[in-house]
Amino acid sequence: MKATNKIIIYQTLPRLFGNLQKSDIRYGSIEENGVGKLSAYSEKVLGEIKALGMTHIWYTGVIEHATKSDFTAYGIPKDHNAVVKGTAGSPYAIKDYYDIAPALADDVTRRMQEFEALLQRTHAAGLKAIIDFVPNHVARQYHSDARVPFIEDLGQTDDTSKGFAPNNNFYYIPGQTLELHFGAKQEDFEYGEFPAKVTGNDCFSPNPSRNDWYETVKLNYGIDYLNGRTTHFDPVPNTWEKMLNILLFWASKGVDAFRCDMAEMVPVAFWQWVIPKVKAQYDVLFIAEVYNPAEYHAYLQQGQFDYLYDKVGLYDTLRLVITGEAPASQITGCWQALDGIQSRMLNFLENHDEQRIASDFFAGDARKGFPGMMVSSLMNTNPVMVYNGQELGERGMDEEGFSGLDGRTTIFDYWSMESVRNWINDGKLDGGQLTEEQKELRDNYKALLNIALSEPAIANGLFHDLMYANLKNPYFNPHRQYAFLRKYENEVILVVANFDKAEQTVKVRIPENAFQVCGIKDNKAARLTDLVTGQTSVSTLTDAWPYQVVLPPYSGRILKFTY
Repeated sequence: MKATNKIIIYQTLPRLFGNLQKSDIRYGSIEENGVGKLSAYSEKVLGEIKALGMTHIWYTGVIEHATKSDFTAYGIPKDHNAVVKGTAGSPYAIKDYYDIAPALADDVTRRMQEFEALLQRTHAAGLKAIIDFVPNHVARQYHSDARVPFIEDLGQTDDTSKGFAPNNNFYYIPGQTLELHFGAKQEDFEYGEFPAKVTGNDCFSPNPSRNDWYETVKLNYGIDYLNGRTTHFDPVPNTWEKMLNILLFWASKGVDAFRCDMAEMVPVAFWQWVIPKVKAQYDVLFIAEVYNPAEYHAYLQQGQFDYLYDKVGLYDTLRLVITGEAPASQITGCWQALDGIQSRMLNFLENHDEQRIASDFFAGDARKGFPGMMVSSLMNTNPVMVYNGQELGERGMDEEGFSGLDGRTTIFDYWSMESVRNWINDGKLDGGQLTEEQKELRDNYKALLNIALSEPAIANGLFHDLMYANLKNPYFNPHRQYAFLRKYENEVILVVANFDKAEQTVKVRIPENAFQVCGIKDNKAARLTDLVTGQTSVSTLTDAWPYQVVLPPYSGRILKFTY
């Protein structure tokens, strides 16, 4: 296998992934529905994830967050039920930036050591580790008992009489008490917060709704929202310094990358200041969750992020193509709109925020998403991500509790994923309880991702879209097929994805311009390798006549021409 620089990420929630206990109780407790542990990522499990074609693994929700589970026996204060979503709690309501979620540990008193051991196993398996950095908001009852004593806690010296002060860590609503009026389950006493802190989704009201991020409070990075969004970045705000310390803490543990939650809700100036300081000490990547295309260049150039989510472009378009609501030819507009930054965009078809491909709310069948995965993983040099269970056709059609029946796998409740349980199969990792359809899907993902990882033309090569030459081709359907070339040195790869439910025989026109751009000679004989089947022959590409390809349903062909 030739060395490449392609990044392929496996996102996994330890709380769910390692839970082999069947979960079927809505709002079930940790005892009733079980919970996954960090130790579930054994050498064998990590080896299988690596073999799937992964380079990185994103451990989602490992930092301590608010929960309804009681860990007071270990000196961890209990969170009030009214400000916890679900039973397990949102992994994005951080309770202590310097600690590990106790539910994930076999021995709660050694939870940090267990996480450090997980990092060691991850690296030994040849994988790099990603964790969340949640910079915009924290849990309402945030308090760090794991920080070193000389580091000041968030909010510790805030002037709570002011709605905004440059060195306050939080925003306040002076003289008003937080009131929750949407039926949040109370305990023996009402949750009290005076003065009310501003809610994480920029809700400057003491009465956040159920649809607000009511379980969180927003951090203050020096922007006065109530006074024309004036900025106070000089001198450096106190929050900036504290966030730098948090990033350095986790980087020192051996974390290789940070996925930065809702990065666009934090000013670019902060990222421009903090990322170089972290990178000066540690070789780490920064991946930003940003949804506003107008801000992409700012977060990449000024903010100095390595990669950004490609959600509102490629993901949203592929979803419409997969469900038949948009023609495949619209994919072309996605890379064109990125204006040269496509190599810096993270592609995906599933993550913890999005509905499962196989759910009734998306495609209803995991196989329908596979051509979209071909496009996501093969069309450029940029990173691609798979969400745990996606490769098994996990449906996300459980009604777990707070998240409800919405086609997503819950991040709020104690639960397990049936497909992942069946793949792990009591530690055998033989997929013995999977259906034949699930086994075939996983095999297809494994083949595809390893092609993306190992082929220099995919990982490092030139991309050339062929749709402009086939929009009016009578032997090609631009509504249901998408074709492009990848080129590196003496190799050209032709990729044709078929979003149709039936097998299709198409003829792809390779125009003269493609030969010029790719630097290959028209009608020159080449060794042809079908990268999926491994079959080889001799063939040629030419502008004189279209290249005929038989496309399996919900799949495609990946053909390498070596000159």
